[in-house]
Amino acid sequence: MNLSLSSSASSSSLASNSSSSSSTIATTSSSTSWFSGIRGRLNRSASCKVTSNSASGGQDMADPVVMGKNQFRGVLFKYGPKPVQVAFKTGDYQQQVIFIGGLTDGFFATEYLEPLAIALDKERWSLVQFLMTSSYTGYGTSSLQQLISYLINKDNSEGVVLLGHSTGCQDIVHYMCANAACSRAVRAAIFQAPVSDREYRATLPETAAMIDLASSMIREGRGSELMPREADPCSPITAQRYHSLCAYMGDDDMFSSDLSDDQLKQRLGHMANTPCQVIFSMADEYVPEYVDKKALVERLCRAMGGAEKVEIEHGIHSLSNRVKEAVQAIIDFVKREGPKGWDDPWN
Repeated sequence: MNLSLSSSASSSSLASNSSSSSSTIATTSSSTSWFSGIRGRLNRSASCKVTSNSASGGQDMADPVVMGKNQFRGVLFKYGPKPVQVAFKTGDYQQQVIFIGGLTDGFFATEYLEPLAIALDKERWSLVQFLMTSSYTGYGTSSLQQLISYLINKDNSEGVVLLGHSTGCQDIVHYMCANAACSRAVRAAIFQAPVSDREYRATLPETAAMIDLASSMIREGRGSELMPREADPCSPITAQRYHSLCAYMGDDDMFSSDLSDDQLKQRLGHMANTPCQVIFSMADEYVPEYVDKKALVERLCRAMGGAEKVEIEHGIHSLSNRVKEAVQAIIDFVKREGPKGWDDPWN
């Protein structure tokens, strides 16, 4: 389905008014596909989708991917059987950056997505935003697996870069740890605003009692039931998910400043096998004031085996006040860690 997608306002609850522009980037050609092996392993059918512009490797450059403020031109498609499994792709290229939003995020989750889509299009990359399904134990990894499989089989993907925002960063860590077949298609990962939900929520007065309640519900076999509204006034959350986010060493407790170096490496060490970039907002409102942000981002990068560190001074959680810096950091990393060295992972 070819269409334009628009929104009257950004869906990010943290967005503030800011002017933004993308940097002009020189166009690079895509590398030869090395996914014949992975397609065979996924039992890809003999037929494949061929578009009139496939010979040139992308869409007509005269067609802008962004037509106006919060108006995107692209393709809306279903990547799985469930009604919510819908994705939107700008650009028609064989290399994709997949944006993974945080809790309650959907399309247009951050203000930098619009200029990022423009900058990626100049580099002949597509930007994919998607809605995921996640049960209390799923963390969205099943949806991510289905989406990447779709891009390989239907769009002849030559590889993807995962871009996680907020709790989307935890989704990347979980997915890469699962070592699913399609994770071999992930050529790089970007962590934008990887913060500790546990440390932030510990500053709220109701959290301690809610953790105790979630623990009791899990012990009683009620982990998939919803917590009381005061646990999260913004959206429903199950006891299992709440405990994962808020309890010490819960499944989603990955970026806390009070974890030891060994604990961080235990949680993040497998990311050393994938080129990673950590973009940290130095004025992130979800990081408690007592946390040494510079020391924390340094430790996170070290736990990932030497991830690239980007500190954005005065940047807030969503980077809505530092859009240009965010886009430039992402584009520079994608260009550097993209097609270069993309040999066949099955060899």
